[in-house]
Amino acid sequence: MAAVTDNAANPADSAHPDQPTPTPGDRPAGGTTPEARDGATRPRATVLDGKAYRDEIVADLTRRVDRLREKGVTPGLATVLVGDDPASHSYVRMKHRDCEQVGVTSIRRDLPADVSQEELNAVIDELNADDACTGYIVQLPLPRHLDENAVLERIDPAKDADGLHPVNLGKLVLNEPAPLPCTPNGAISLLRRYGVELDGAKVVVIGRGVTVGRPIGLMLTRRSENATVTLCHTGTRDLAAETRAADVIVAAAGKAHMLTADMVKPGAAILDVGVSRVDGALAGDVHPDVWDVAGAVSPNPGGVGPLTRAFLMHNVVERAERIAGE
Repeated sequence: MAAVTDNAANPADSAHPDQPTPTPGDRPAGGTTPEARDGATRPRATVLDGKAYRDEIVADLTRRVDRLREKGVTPGLATVLVGDDPASHSYVRMKHRDCEQVGVTSIRRDLPADVSQEELNAVIDELNADDACTGYIVQLPLPRHLDENAVLERIDPAKDADGLHPVNLGKLVLNEPAPLPCTPNGAISLLRRYGVELDGAKVVVIGRGVTVGRPIGLMLTRRSENATVTLCHTGTRDLAAETRAADVIVAAAGKAHMLTADMVKPGAAILDVGVSRVDGALAGDVHPDVWDVAGAVSPNPGGVGPLTRAFLMHNVVERAERIAGE
């Protein structure tokens, strides 16, 4: 039985679903995309292609931003980046590239790794008060000397582009309108896009982190999805028994290739959300042999990741539309 990584202590999780597409020298370890499987050119499973769906969302957002500009409203996304972590810098670059593509104003606040809590708080307060900033994110993880929970709580809930402010997560519990967490929203939308049935389906979520595991369970049990959800974590006694019974599996543990073919019911839909590094190479949570058993699999990268960024843009544009009275 594979072990489950417990991500509950870190608001950033071990899953970074918006990771950059690897270069030829930085491909996923073992390969979680169908073309990387030994001796195979096509997967048996349907590819849940997040890149193609992202392009559709971006085209729609671009039209909506053009309409807002005609009304004199220009959405603005800000990012707060602390330190020199290469992965975090890569993620932030991609988000600002998305801004340029959609027509959203791009605002960056890059801070040194030794920034104090008070200095970071001042930047957050500045963005809360800045009318040019429709929404913003603080790139996680932060250096250890900074209080991530306090930072998230300080963000104006109305400008919480990630949908992770405690107020917005509370509204999710109460089924009240609020910005939705981007990765869970992207994951569920990808399943819908490919016609994966959720009403009455048994869904197993692996990983209980704040960005994916916990909120996606809440979203999947809304009446609009109506799934039955089991949340697995380090305390799960028999993970394989849970996953073998699942119609849909969301792997968000951040443990390389921990979900193997013998843990999957034939025909199940699999979302590979977690990412980790093995010998310097990127690896998803789903082992390549799962492609031979599952009915549909999201590649990693190229599955949920592109949609995480698309729905970040969606949250910003949607708030701008509310400001414009649409």
